[in-house]
Amino acid sequence: MRLRQFGYLARAAGSNLWTFRGRNLVSILIIGFSFLIIGIFLSLSNNLTYLGEQLSNNLAISFFLNHNIKSEEIDTLKQEVLSSGLNLEIKLVSSEEALQRFKNNFPELQDIISSLNTNPFPPALEVRFKEKALSIQTITAFMERIKKIPGVEDVQFNREWVEKMASLSRIVRAIGLFLGSILILASFFIISNVIRLNVFARKNEIEILRLVGATNNFIRLPFLIEGFVLGVLGSLLSLVILFLLMELFPLYVGNSLGAARQLFELRPLTSGQISWLIAGGIITGTLGSVTSISRFLKV
Repeated sequence: MRLRQFGYLARAAGSNLWTFRGRNLVSILIIGFSFLIIGIFLSLSNNLTYLGEQLSNNLAISFFLNHNIKSEEIDTLKQEVLSSGLNLEIKLVSSEEALQRFKNNFPELQDIISSLNTNPFPPALEVRFKEKALSIQTITAFMERIKKIPGVEDVQFNREWVEKMASLSRIVRAIGLFLGSILILASFFIISNVIRLNVFARKNEIEILRLVGATNNFIRLPFLIEGFVLGVLGSLLSLVILFLLMELFPLYVGNSLGAARQLFELRPLTSGQISWLIAGGIITGTLGSVTSISRFLKV
C-alpha cells in the first residue's frame, strides 16, 4: 500500500514538473546560476590556496647581485650563507639563466626584452630552506645579515606572496558566498512562487483529495518533491556549467590573460565543496516549497 502511495506521489510531482515545465525551467536556471557563482568563486579560491601552498612548499629567498660582482665575492657570499647554521640549499642563477627563465615563463613579453640592447636581469643567489617550520624572525634576521654584504643589491622573499595569496583567497571566497547568498535568496522566493502557482493550478484536484479523505501530508508531499527535484537539478546544472568553464577557459580566455593566467585559473572543487553545493540546492528548493505550501496550501 505504501509503495502504491509513493508511486502516486512521484507521478503527481512528475506531472506537475512536466505540465508547468516552463516556469520550472526558470527555477532550475536561477538556482543553477546562483550556485554557479558560488562555484566559480570557490574554484578561484582553491586556485589561490594552491598557489600559496606551492610557494610555501618552496620557501626561498633570492638575493639579487651586482651585475659586475666578481667570482671571489660570490664565493664569500656563499660562505656567509652556509655559516648561518640553517638547513638550506644554494643556487647561483646567472643573468643569462634569469633571462631564459623569463622567456619561458612569459613568452608573450619576449618582444619587450628583444627590444632592449642589454640583459636587464642581474645574477642572483637563490637560497631555498629545507625546514618548513622556520620562524619569520629567524628568516628576517638571516636576510638582514646577508643584505649588508657587499655585492648584494636587493632581496626577494616569497613568504610575503604566500600571505598575500592566503588573504586574497579568503576575500574571493567571501565575495562568492555573499553574491551567491543574494542569488540563492532570490531562488528561494522564485521557487516559492512557482509552487504557489502549481497549488492554484491543482486547486480542484486538491479539493477532491480532501473529499476522499486524503491526509494533509499526502497532499503536501508532491509539492515538497517538486521543490526537492528543482533544487537537485539546479545544483547539478551549476556543476555541469562549471566543469565546461574549466575546460573552455584555458582555450578561449586563459591565453589572453598572459602572466595573470595562473591567478585566474579555475581549479576543480573538492568533493566536500561539491557535496555542499548539491545540499545547498536541495535545501533551497525544499525550503522554498515548504514556505509556499505552509502559506498558500491551507490543509
